[in-house]
Amino acid sequence: MSLPDCPECQSEYTYEDGELLICPECAHEWKEGEQTAAEEQHVIQDAVGNVLSDGDTVTVIKDLKIKGSSSVVKVGTKVKSIRLLPDASDGHDIDCKIEGIGAMKLKSEFVKKA
Repeated sequence: MSLPDCPECQSEYTYEDGELLICPECAHEWKEGEQTAAEEQHVIQDAVGNVLSDGDTVTVIKDLKIKGSSSVVKVGTKVKSIRLLPDASDGHDIDCKIEGIGAMKLKSEFVKKA
């Protein structure tokens, strides 16, 4: 029987210690079959801590310069029907379409649930 890779760092060098599995590379300990909180449910929150979900309407709380353009998304701009991207590695965890600008990605730290 082969042991599962570490859920934190994906190391293949895990070992058993009693009923715990241990990763020697990152020192993460877990029980077999147990999921980490991040794997169970990835929760995305707005700037004030409200939990966001697909289809929500949010308001931009800071002027955001658009990279590669002279356009700016102004404070107070409402963005309807957002789509969450839980696996965004660059921090842009909201996919949306803004009227007058088009499709773009936003960071949840710059929006507030409307």
